Amino acid sequence: MNATAGFDRVDLSGKSIIVTGGGSGMGRAAAQLIASRGASVTVVDLAEPGGNETVATITAAGGTAQFVRADITNEDDTAAMVEAAVSAYGSLDGAFNNAGIIGAGAPITEFSLADWNKTITINLTGVFVSMRAELRWMTEHGVKGSIVNTSSAAGVMAYPNLPAYVASKHGVVGLTKQVAVDYAAKGIRVNAVLPGSTMTPLAAESFADPELKAKAESAQPIGRLGEPEEIAEMAAWLLSDASSFVVGSAIAVDGGVTAA
Repeated sequence: MNATAGFDRVDLSGKSIIVTGGGSGMGRAAAQLIASRGASVTVVDLAEPGGNETVATITAAGGTAQFVRADITNEDDTAAMVEAAVSAYGSLDGAFNNAGIIGAGAPITEFSLADWNKTITINLTGVFVSMRAELRWMTEHGVKGSIVNTSSAAGVMAYPNLPAYVASKHGVVGLTKQVAVDYAAKGIRVNAVLPGSTMTPLAAESFADPELKAKAESAQPIGRLGEPEEIAEMAAWLLSDASSFVVGSAIAVDGGVTAA
């Protein structure tokens, strides 16, 4: 194999792929990139304006996409998003389960149960419910494909005063590994991507304070925040056949923060 052959295989032509949280940030960047690599994308989000805008940018660039409004924690909604992808594009070959929140921040002694439940439900249960719906269809129809879940650098390390977020993202890593082992023999690869601090619209609110932004940048050895497109590149690679021997991995795309 020559040095570029692997990169030549980051081709998603003919694949039907779901992207949750596709209305903005890393989800939008991933949906756009995946579509540009030839996939038909089902953009899933609760926010209709953002989801429709993502679809509009994809179709304007000559790609294929549809928007489905869905709550990823709802079993009926996730079943419907899978059905929508299959109905429109004939199959479901993969998914980027990216939707999530940072949630409230406080020491555990001051952290409410309501805030805990909200963050765990969206970040961890949402990935469980989404994957279950995706895998049910894929296994029932003998489809071999790839699923990528968004965890975080917080999936393998602690962040001050974010007990629910850190717990939820650690949970995504564990769930990813378990499901990967269970389904590898069926030809379905499951992996996780672990972004570091990335300049998404959600993060931009937190980093509106220049001092906080500078602190976040200095915490990453590379000395800057990530861009959504950088996370999208990893997701696209994991969804493609170029990563055909990657199973159950939690891959950091974090500017070096987990290595420091």
